[in-house]
Amino acid sequence: MPTNKTITATIVLLLAALAWTRPATARVYLDITAAEIRKVPMAVPYFLDKGKADKASPAGIKMADTLSRGLTFHGFIDVTAPDLYQGRQDADWQALGVDFTVLGQYTLNDDEIVLEMRLINLTEGRMLLGRRYRGPINKHGEMVLKFCDEVILTLTGENGISRSQISFVSDLSGNKEIYLADVLGDNIRQVTHHHNLAVSPRFSPDGQLLAYTSYHHGNADLYITNLTQGLTTRPISRRKGLNMAPAWTPDGKSMVVTLSKDGTPDLYQIDTKGAILRRLTANAGINVSPSWSPDGSRLAFVSDRTGRPQVYVMDMKSKNVRRITFDGDDNTSPSWSPKGDLIAYTGKHEGNYSIFLISPEGGASTRVTTSWGNHETPSWSPDGNQLVYVRERQGEKKTCSIFKNGKGMRELFNLKGNQTFPQWSPRPPK
Repeated sequence: MPTNKTITATIVLLLAALAWTRPATARVYLDITAAEIRKVPMAVPYFLDKGKADKASPAGIKMADTLSRGLTFHGFIDVTAPDLYQGRQDADWQALGVDFTVLGQYTLNDDEIVLEMRLINLTEGRMLLGRRYRGPINKHGEMVLKFCDEVILTLTGENGISRSQISFVSDLSGNKEIYLADVLGDNIRQVTHHHNLAVSPRFSPDGQLLAYTSYHHGNADLYITNLTQGLTTRPISRRKGLNMAPAWTPDGKSMVVTLSKDGTPDLYQIDTKGAILRRLTANAGINVSPSWSPDGSRLAFVSDRTGRPQVYVMDMKSKNVRRITFDGDDNTSPSWSPKGDLIAYTGKHEGNYSIFLISPEGGASTRVTTSWGNHETPSWSPDGNQLVYVRERQGEKKTCSIFKNGKGMRELFNLKGNQTFPQWSPRPPK
């Protein structure tokens, strides 16, 4: 995986005549927070090689397909199938009922590609966004998805998430190891090679580090892997017993983990070298699964202090703790939305596990997953609009995503074996 520094050095964004900089007061075309929104009809015809503009090449078809899938992933764009107009850039858009189109062209020079893309508002007859990227040919996919996220920004006022990643545990190798994938499933790779059980991957706020727990030394020890430096891994806590489920503070300087060094699993705040900064819970049952509020003022976690696992919220200044889930007797795996307004969690409903949403203040919960099977361990997308989770059916566990309104459920990765503990990364740097 290329580092952020590599991307910065090799993909040059030229704000030239083609480029269009979105002013602070630019019009937002879509309100995707509305209860109901009509999907936007958009066309992404095949990208054209400037040297062979009369015919689409496999490379141009592939880049258009990548952009189409990235746009569709956000849930409010309906990309018209290019087969309906032979992928031509001069199609009759009015007859196709298309509101927006993206026109792409590129030039190949040895091992370099210059890629130009324009977003056109067909209703108004004007270009909304134009970008030119220059870099190694093998970086063309990143350029396309970078433009995809800018299209989302132009239409909604918020950056897209097509370049984010998902970490999860898979038993593909015969052992449960940590894997990493982009959200479109085009690049799946194994991160750990401990040949033993690894669980609970958690991204640092900048997305460059991944903390997780591994049992390969016979104990549940905590490790950090640097994803930008050749997967360099170092241990940060090997205390006797559990060293589990790290939750990074929003500033990335420390994390809350579950340690059982004194017997009962409790929450502790440690720095990134493993030194204990403070103990957060004591003598109140088993305390696990911490998740920070975006502003770092509160912490959601699970405790069985009342006899069964429930979700609690701790005020980090006063240390006051308040229970927020009361429906059902098995509520676990809280995940705080990046927007701060909701907490997703796993709850048992009529014998099966489902994903629920609840306000951090408590109150009534909303069930998100309603299809058959078990749905567990939710994690939010960086834009706060989607959730990734594990769906179990007939003993098979797969990574799925769903929009927070309960629509658009889909299985993400075409990968053999079982997948568990999914975590959505932050957005990469612009």
